[in-house]
Amino acid sequence: MKLAYVSLQGRGRTDALIAEVAARLQAQGARLAGTVQSNHDRPDRRKCDMDLSVLPDGPTLRISEDRGDLARGCTLDSGALEQTVHEVQMRLDGAEILIVNKFGKREGEGKGLVPVIAEALGRGMPVLVGVNGLNLAAFLAFAGDETVGLRADLDCIADWCLASRSLAADNLENAGTL
Repeated sequence: MKLAYVSLQGRGRTDALIAEVAARLQAQGARLAGTVQSNHDRPDRRKCDMDLSVLPDGPTLRISEDRGDLARGCTLDSGALEQTVHEVQMRLDGAEILIVNKFGKREGEGKGLVPVIAEALGRGMPVLVGVNGLNLAAFLAFAGDETVGLRADLDCIADWCLASRSLAADNLENAGTL
């Protein structure tokens, strides 16, 4: 099983790195499924707007709800997240690598993109996941000993994805010849 994660301190930094990795992999011809997140600050709000783009080519969905400037707590639109999960699920066929921008609270509960991650791993597909510090323990409990933490370096992460993709393809090819 090929499962790796990356985690950076600072709001939006992991999201930005995951998006850079996805762009690089697509430029190198990798067939991707998954999500990348972009965050948009609003001068009149404490919380940013969050958009998820479904790989490889959209759609982009707003996954945050505007609850006003005084809102506290989570602003995740669970319905929009579930729609994103469905969109990613439909794109697994033909993909070589799954990228999940964030193992968040919903994933920690066994929801969100967890079923898609499990399916991709079951297919032998490498999976790259962004994880923030708040959800790292839940991610490690989900992943067990089957994960590797990658240093937050664009080249390192892209190399891991491409090497894991090649290994998965070799394993599928060899399984067909046995």
